[in-house]
Amino acid sequence: MRITKRTNIAVRLLMYCAAHPDRLVTKSEIADVCNISENHLAQVINQLGQLGYLSTQRGRNGGMTLGRPADQIRIGSVFRHVEGSLPIAECFADADNTCPLTDACRLRLALQDAAEVFFASLDEISLDALVCDNDPLLKILQPVTCAR
Repeated sequence: MRITKRTNIAVRLLMYCAAHPDRLVTKSEIADVCNISENHLAQVINQLGQLGYLSTQRGRNGGMTLGRPADQIRIGSVFRHVEGSLPIAECFADADNTCPLTDACRLRLALQDAAEVFFASLDEISLDALVCDNDPLLKILQPVTCAR
């Protein structure tokens, strides 16, 4: 299974916020450290804010923090919300399905079962588990400082 770029950005963004729980983080620092386009990042920030994963503050001194504690954010839930109902194969897309095998295909059922197992395994992982005591990750997620 391959996740979308949006989901990848969402998880990086949430990990960055979890690594800096004591302050507001900015879109530009996340973009720099996590190697993400600010345009893509803005869309994901908006979506995660609407879903309650982020709390955002606009303005000159604005930024964002997690909308709930990191130990209460399940990665499977994030994946489901951000991925939405994207079909994992053509036969799952009602409108665009041209596969003549759909009605008799056992692979479709196997893929559906595999997707459920995939998400269930991610439900076992909290955002906190990805970040807490992960010193190599925390070192990478330090804001880029400019030499003066």
